[in-house]
Amino acid sequence: MAMPAVNRRWTAKEVRELIAESPLATPRYELVDGELLVTPSPNWLHQRAVRILVRELDRYLSPTGTGEVGTSPFDVELEENSVLQPDVFVVPKHESRRLLSAMPAHELLVAAEVLSPSSGRHDRVTKRPTYQRHVPDYWILDLDARLVERWRPSDDRPEILTKTLDWHPIGVSEPFRLALPEFFAEVFDE
Repeated sequence: MAMPAVNRRWTAKEVRELIAESPLATPRYELVDGELLVTPSPNWLHQRAVRILVRELDRYLSPTGTGEVGTSPFDVELEENSVLQPDVFVVPKHESRRLLSAMPAHELLVAAEVLSPSSGRHDRVTKRPTYQRHVPDYWILDLDARLVERWRPSDDRPEILTKTLDWHPIGVSEPFRLALPEFFAEVFDE
């Protein structure tokens, strides 16, 4: 459950100190517009969804050289005093090289969050505007509804995807294509 921690404004420096004090990465700390979000460990379905999405993105990205896929916990700082930890994200190749020597990530091609029972408000409302300002594709995977909400920078409403998630990064001839019924069937071991 992602929930605000204490009613005060936090800084990125303070959140990085909390993260450094939590070597096992639980709970997960994020900062959005001065609000500290604290998220406990995800459940097994959430973990399966993340793992399968990462596997599919890696299969696509590896031969293209477009970028690399990463997972939380990993700090992403798209704005000053903002520390996000998307469940799954794709960094462009040049950012991947920079990350070999310096954190946090500053540039993403994709950010993806897998909804947990109580994370919906933060994924859809609190964090979404930051992702929309800086990331070309923001995906919210709703396991219960078996759909993906895709947000792009100028969207007022999400595109609701139930059949296929297509993502076509610039400079790549073939798009990433994820068949959603098969993806959700694998997540739920059906």
